[in-house]
Amino acid sequence: MATVGQQQQGEGAAKPALRKPVFTKVDQLKPGTSGHTLTVKVVSSETVLQKGRAASASLRQTRIAECLVGDETGTIVFTARNDQVDLMKPGMTVILRNAKIDMFKNHMRLAVDKWGRVEVSEPATFTVKEDNNLSLVEYELVNVVEE
Repeated sequence: MATVGQQQQGEGAAKPALRKPVFTKVDQLKPGTSGHTLTVKVVSSETVLQKGRAASASLRQTRIAECLVGDETGTIVFTARNDQVDLMKPGMTVILRNAKIDMFKNHMRLAVDKWGRVEVSEPATFTVKEDNNLSLVEYELVNVVEE
């Protein structure tokens, strides 16, 4: 008699069970890490780059905004691109799925690429801790030589 695990392997169409997301807090973010799922509030949003013409369909418009986002443990700068910019309005609560840490001038930035998702969620109950901005911490690249 086949066990449940063997039955699933035998059926090619069986989907793997989706894992429950593990929510990360802002103060747990480290340089060079990815796959984070966070619930954050948008503190501020500032458009830093707007290229391309909206009138021309062949030229894709590129928009980049730097948004200060955070939770009850701290804040970090989130780099929003194109459609993400519209979702990142101050006061909004968003869930960042599969977010990664990019380094920009030795400072951490949070980003969601094409493998992740930005979703608007219910307004969060927490108060953003604005005096702990992880993007203000400067990191230095150190080469470790193993002997």
